[in-house]
Amino acid sequence: MGKLWVGGIFLFFIFATTNLCSGCLEHDRRALLQFKSSLASSDSTARRLPSWTGNKCCQWKGVSCDNATRYVTRIDLGSDLLGSLEGNELNSSLAELTRLTYLDLSGLYFRSSPIPKFVGSMTQLRFLNLSSAGFSGDIPHEIGNLSSLRVLDLSDMDLVVDDVTWLSSLLALEHLDLSGLSVGEVGNFDKVLLYMVPSLRSLRLSGCDLSNSHFNRTHLDSNITLSTIQTLDLSRNSFQGNFPLFVQNLTSLRVLDISYNSLNSSIPVMNGITELNLAGNRFPGIQVTGVWRLCRLKRLDLAFSSIRGRLVGPSSNVSACAQFALETLILNDNKFSGEIPSSLERLTALRGLYLDYNELTGSIPESLGKLTSLQELVLSGNQLTGSIPTSLGNLMGLGRLDLSWNLLNGTIPFSLGRLSNLEILYLNSNSLSSIQLSPGNLNLSQLRFLDLSANLLQGSLPDTIGQLSKLEFLDISNNSFSGVVTEAHFTNTSMLKHLAATSNHHLSFKISPDWNPPFQIRNVFLRSCKIESGFPQWIQTQRSLVILDLSNTSMSGHLPEWLCELPIISILDLSHNFLEGPLANLPSNLTTDSSSSFPFIERFADYKTLGRFLLLKNNLFNGSIPDSVCNVTDLIILDLSRNILSGTIPDCFGNLQELSNMILSSNRLSGVIPSSLGNLGSSLRWLHLNNNSFHGELPETLANFTSLDVLDLGENRFSGSIPKWIGEKLKNLVVLRLHKNNFSGQIPVELCECTDLQIMDVGDNKLTGTIPQCFQNLKGMMGGNSNLYFAGGFEQSLVQVMRGVQVDYTTIMVYVINMDLSSNNLVGEIPENLVLLSGLLGLNLSNNHLTGRIPDRIGDMNSIFSLDLSGNNLSGTIPQSISSLTFLSHLNLSHNILSGRIPTGSQLQTLIDPSIYAGNSELCGSPLLVNCNRDQVPENGGNAQEDEGGDDSEKIWIYSATSGFTTGFLGILGILALKDRWRVALFNFLGGCIGMKL
Repeated sequence: MGKLWVGGIFLFFIFATTNLCSGCLEHDRRALLQFKSSLASSDSTARRLPSWTGNKCCQWKGVSCDNATRYVTRIDLGSDLLGSLEGNELNSSLAELTRLTYLDLSGLYFRSSPIPKFVGSMTQLRFLNLSSAGFSGDIPHEIGNLSSLRVLDLSDMDLVVDDVTWLSSLLALEHLDLSGLSVGEVGNFDKVLLYMVPSLRSLRLSGCDLSNSHFNRTHLDSNITLSTIQTLDLSRNSFQGNFPLFVQNLTSLRVLDISYNSLNSSIPVMNGITELNLAGNRFPGIQVTGVWRLCRLKRLDLAFSSIRGRLVGPSSNVSACAQFALETLILNDNKFSGEIPSSLERLTALRGLYLDYNELTGSIPESLGKLTSLQELVLSGNQLTGSIPTSLGNLMGLGRLDLSWNLLNGTIPFSLGRLSNLEILYLNSNSLSSIQLSPGNLNLSQLRFLDLSANLLQGSLPDTIGQLSKLEFLDISNNSFSGVVTEAHFTNTSMLKHLAATSNHHLSFKISPDWNPPFQIRNVFLRSCKIESGFPQWIQTQRSLVILDLSNTSMSGHLPEWLCELPIISILDLSHNFLEGPLANLPSNLTTDSSSSFPFIERFADYKTLGRFLLLKNNLFNGSIPDSVCNVTDLIILDLSRNILSGTIPDCFGNLQELSNMILSSNRLSGVIPSSLGNLGSSLRWLHLNNNSFHGELPETLANFTSLDVLDLGENRFSGSIPKWIGEKLKNLVVLRLHKNNFSGQIPVELCECTDLQIMDVGDNKLTGTIPQCFQNLKGMMGGNSNLYFAGGFEQSLVQVMRGVQVDYTTIMVYVINMDLSSNNLVGEIPENLVLLSGLLGLNLSNNHLTGRIPDRIGDMNSIFSLDLSGNNLSGTIPQSISSLTFLSHLNLSHNILSGRIPTGSQLQTLIDPSIYAGNSELCGSPLLVNCNRDQVPENGGNAQEDEGGDDSEKIWIYSATSGFTTGFLGILGILALKDRWRVALFNFLGGCIGMKL
């Protein structure tokens, strides 16, 4: 019996202690449930506190209890914990939690309701955070009753501050944050906040519309109690000019943030200050700030302060500091010029030095190798030259070294291989030529991020990279590496997540089909390398792939069967290869939720924002487009162009509701455009169906593409009239190509509503009627409305086919400005007002039945460099103004009824091919062999003066020619007035085809 009694006592003890540890008082549990019932998710679809069920409320997420009394003492529902919670107002049930000491509702949204006065009755509170909680109205003075409060955060809400005297009752308050509230109109706010809260240690007034005038007399009052504030945040206010003097009175101040104001004067000596944030001000030079007098300062931030001139380091004068305490120096994103001063070596305690994105020149000083306490050295984005100093290998504590985006050359020194604590090494975008790393000196055991891209590195890739066991990110793109990459380069790289080796044209990947990689990788970029063993078999072992770019790698053969079993590929680029066969084995799981697998690593943005791409351009794929593509319902870019695909467009393409670019050009597709395609609606921006065998009329459902920029239906067999809805609905069109179809009828005047049109090509159809007078209103052809499009590193293409000359824009795409109405049955005169299209680069009206004269003001089209009016019935003289077309490079006026003297002028003197004027029996003068009589003079006068306007250095002329001008319009590639770096990049990209480089 005694044993049973003891056992019962033991079981009761276990039950009681278990209940104490997990269950709160019933009174508190009911109050919590009532509070829960007042909250909902922001989309109003469901309650969002799923763990708040049952009796064990002390185990509910965001709830803590006193272990002894079981009272609820803490509620932490900050947005980082649960997110997207909201309510109409703060429920009064919280006031029933009489032992609550901690309440964090930051980031919840209470729909602009006021902070209820009952908060002032929760007298046990020590911590109250309502920041960004969507309250509005007056701050209740009852909060002044919370005499135990130590932390109060009311920041970033639409609250009215009409009085602050209640704060002086918070005798225990240590941290106060009123950021984002306007307090400057409250009388004596400065004295209350700075001096009348006796225990206050931290005061944050960021973005409170404060200025110097609010503190004009603060420093003059000698009767106030000494401030106890140690941390003061005055960032993002309106302080201008002189540094506010009142801060000198804050003798306890240690941390001051007065960033993103408009200060430009010297900093007063504040002997106790240890951290000073002055970023985003307007200091004219670093000497003006006087920062080198602050000997005890440990952290200084002067980033984004527009500081110009030479970077002057600490002086060695006797009046300066004998020793500096500075540990972090942040000077990035200014306009410092000149060399890095060697006097920085005096900052012997320095752990972080940030000089990135200035205009510094010269070499990196060897003296930086003396800063042996350095943990981070960032010099990127300057114009530094010379080699990397070997002395940097002495910085044994260095964890981050960023020398990217400079002009450094020579070798990567072997001394860097000794940096055993180095985690981040960025040397990309320089002119480095070789690597001096060998197994004997490689000790980069902690290296996680290595970026060597965009250099001049040659030779073989060292297989010592395979010993970097913590490597996550490796980018060797855009170099001149050669040789073979094998499994040895990845022996111990079990942490690798990102591999980029693009544009190493002589680098081959020769991996055994049986290789089982040690890693599970996310991003693979091997574009323009060589893959020697067909489609890489090791890819099938990867279960976390997000991006796979194997474009232009010379792969051949069929898609492997296992490819369709891969769980996640969000971006698949196999373009520019020799892959063949059907598309049956495309990955079928592109829509798998992979948000947890997207990389958010230091070097790259979150690829989730790029969406889903399927890029198979320029291969030998055949057969029909499989319906399985429609399973990728979140596909954004689909490019199947330049294959030999046949069949029709799958009807299910209308389900791709997020599709932005559909590029199916240059295949053998046929049939009609399915009306279901109109379901794509406003998401579609580019539609390329050109160079196929589609037929029939355009379905009216395409009018739903109200956001369409590019519509290219050229080189098909479409018939019927050009629909009026193109102009009425597709008002954002920049490119309209209907070239070489069977469209008939008149050109609809509704096309004039597409006022942004820059390319309109309806040539080689069966159109009749006259050219609409309203074409003069096409502002996209008036100049000043050029558009640059970037493909984010993945190919999109705009293919123009103009009379046999094909132009393919990739990666950087420019909408050139062109109007092609050639080879139709147009009649009437050329509208006089057509010359108002002053930004037009190409005009082709050839092979129609146009009559009348060439407009006298043709010379007003001062941007044009290709003009084709051949094969019409134009008569009269050639206007003298045509000689003022200083950019004109291609001209064809042949086979008309023109007469009189051919005008002369600076640009026309270069156009000496007689075929330009062939078939006009009444023309005379050079370059024809027919001499003119003295009375054969153009009606509008003599030779035009040379046009001196324009800057040829700002223009690029890229063109191609066919066998003769009599064949019709010549292709236009563009005339671009771009910033130097884009102009050079585009010229080099396209110029490679004709052997030109800048």
